[in-house]
Amino acid sequence: LIMLSVAFAAGVAMGYITLRTGIPSFITSLGFMMFFRGILLAVTGGFPVRMPHDHWMASVLNGVLTEEGLRTSALWLIALTGLFAFILDWTPYGNWVYAVGGSAATARELGVPVRRVKIINFGVSSLLAGLAGLIAFSRFRVVDPTLGIGLELEAITAAVLGGCLLSGGYGSVVGTFLGAVLVAMTRVGLVLAKAPAYWYTAFIGILLIVATVINQFIVKKFVAPG
Repeated sequence: LIMLSVAFAAGVAMGYITLRTGIPSFITSLGFMMFFRGILLAVTGGFPVRMPHDHWMASVLNGVLTEEGLRTSALWLIALTGLFAFILDWTPYGNWVYAVGGSAATARELGVPVRRVKIINFGVSSLLAGLAGLIAFSRFRVVDPTLGIGLELEAITAAVLGGCLLSGGYGSVVGTFLGAVLVAMTRVGLVLAKAPAYWYTAFIGILLIVATVINQFIVKKFVAPG
């Protein structure tokens, strides 16, 4: 709970700084990522920190459910995907999120609390990133300061592949989920093909470029004219 609270607070701080200064949210997120990664390296000295084998968190977040290897982390993924898909598509707050992403100025004129929506979204995104970190900790049973480097680009690739417009205003939780599945299948496929590990990074880069080009085409063809 402490870790998740810190993650949420960090997200709120990022949102406040972004709105207060007007700097791009990507820069704020990148700066906080480097800050916390540096803190982690300083605290651990660059060495892994192991989790006790009988720790309850491992069973709750990544425990084995079936002999086939189904884990509780998969249930967390499905449950959170369903929850946020419902919030985004079926609640007034979801409409606010789409409105703010499409045009913050227009949303403000319509009475949408733009600052509150943005700060909440920053906080929730950071909270979910913290939960993902706990799940990874439960899976590998170790805190490795180098673990997760490059995952931010995979997350962007999954979102773009899932149909999220980089210009904002349109996106899908289910689409992003499917994009993440596609990225994971790419990793597994390359492993099964016995391809060198660095080919995966190259392939993700190509996927990101292609998806971004398609993204821009959709914006110019269907979104911008309207």
